[in-house]
Amino acid sequence: MMAEAVVVGIQIALATRLPMRSVDVIEIEAGVGIVGDRYHGTKHRHVTMQSLEEIAEAEADLGRPLDPILTRRNITVSTGALDRAPGARLTIGEVELEVVRDAAPCKLLEDSYGRDAKLALHKRAGVVCRALSSGVVRLGDELKPLV
Repeated sequence: MMAEAVVVGIQIALATRLPMRSVDVIEIEAGVGIVGDRYHGTKHRHVTMQSLEEIAEAEADLGRPLDPILTRRNITVSTGALDRAPGARLTIGEVELEVVRDAAPCKLLEDSYGRDAKLALHKRAGVVCRALSSGVVRLGDELKPLV
């Protein structure tokens, strides 16, 4: 991931299947997740993240635009390929995250785009992360890999 990647979108949903809504700031609790999000309190799925660069690659394969909010990821960063290696660590805003796994494309995408969108987003649908520390993430915060 390139060091100049910044947060360009933050989305949460209060419950499964409810529409995502854009916000400017989120509070993340270590070991629990995003306050006010549907996955708050789950074991490992604390934060999901995607890259606009990978969405653009999927759009090229799909042949039409994809609305990043419909992918149902919590954080969208401006550029770069996300590190998908389990155990990879990064900071974003005040929070340290650890990659748990590659994220599968959301099944709800089919409602808006059909099956082809899921295929285009294969290995580009972002990552699922565990929150290792508590803090705030805001639009414009930088994403930094930890080595």
